[in-house]
Amino acid sequence: MIEFKNVSKIYNENSFALKEINFQIVKGEFVSIVGQSGAGKSTLLKMIFAEEKPTEGSILIKGRNISKIKSDKMPILRRHIGVVFQDFKLLYGKTVFENVAFAMEVSGKTDNEIKDDVPQVLEIVGLTNKTSSYVNELSGGEKQRVSIARALVHRPDIIIADEPTGNLDLVNTWDIVQLLMKINQYGTTVVLATHNREIVNLISRRVITIEKGRVSRDQQDKGKYLI
Repeated sequence: MIEFKNVSKIYNENSFALKEINFQIVKGEFVSIVGQSGAGKSTLLKMIFAEEKPTEGSILIKGRNISKIKSDKMPILRRHIGVVFQDFKLLYGKTVFENVAFAMEVSGKTDNEIKDDVPQVLEIVGLTNKTSSYVNELSGGEKQRVSIARALVHRPDIIIADEPTGNLDLVNTWDIVQLLMKINQYGTTVVLATHNREIVNLISRRVITIEKGRVSRDQQDKGKYLI
C-alpha cells in the first residue's frame, strides 16, 4: 500500500528533514509515526500526500511511484488519500454539511451525489445532529469530527492524521482515536503522527519511531512504547 525506499529530504549538506527512510505499510494497517517535535513526522506525512517530494529515493502508493507524479494527476491521487490536520482547516461561516459538501464540489461531484454521501459520512463520525450547525458553534472534538468526515467523503484507501488530537482535551482525544480505529476496522489504512505516548499505548498497534530524521525503531508488536 505505502512503501518508502531510501527516502531523504535534504535542504543542504548540513540540514535534512529525513534521511534514508525505509518501510512498508500494508493495506488495512494502523500505524503510528512517533517522535518529538521537529523529528520529521510531518514531512514524512506530507510526502505520502505528495505535498513534499523527496530529494532522494522513491515513494510508492499502491505500487505507483508518486515521487514523479505529474501535477495534473495529483487530484486523482489525493482522492485516494484523506488528510486530517491538527488545526482542522475548516471553512468558518459555513455549516457542517457545507464543509463536507465543499470537498465533493471541488472534485466535480453532482448535487445528488453530495445529497446522498454527506449524510452517510456524518453518521459515521457521529454528527447527524449537527448537520446545520456552523463551525463556530462546535466544540474542538466536533470540529475534528467534521475534518475526519471531509477526509472520508471520497472513500479513501488511506487516512493520514497529523497530530489530530493536539488541540483537544483528554476526553475528546480518546473519542477521536476511537473514531480513527473504527475507520480502520472498515478496511481503511490509517497513518497517525503523534508525540503523545498515551495515545500510542491505547491504540497498541505498529509504531514507527522517527528520531532526528531517521527511523530509529519499527515496533510491530502490541506492547508498550517509550517515545
